[in-house]
Amino acid sequence: MEAIILTKDQFNELISKINDISEKISASRSAKTETYLNNKQFMEMLDVSLRTAQSWRDEGKITFSQVGNKIYYKLSDVEKFIQDYRNTAFSKK
Repeated sequence: MEAIILTKDQFNELISKINDISEKISASRSAKTETYLNNKQFMEMLDVSLRTAQSWRDEGKITFSQVGNKIYYKLSDVEKFIQDYRNTAFSKK
């Protein structure tokens, strides 16, 4: 077994780099991963027909991804879509 001797400065630099790597790993683990909905889940969530979902895609109202014949929506895009069509309540005077 071979012993390696480090100066105090070298040791502190090594510890600093290890801490940086540890923080990056922790940050990547805690980063939010995007949730995707398939077309069926999207239609059930918004209670719309296949034709309505198709119309919204054709009209560019909702962002989507297509892989082969499968359609996917980011949950954040669906939430934005709903927010974009939100109507504020009327106030009584």
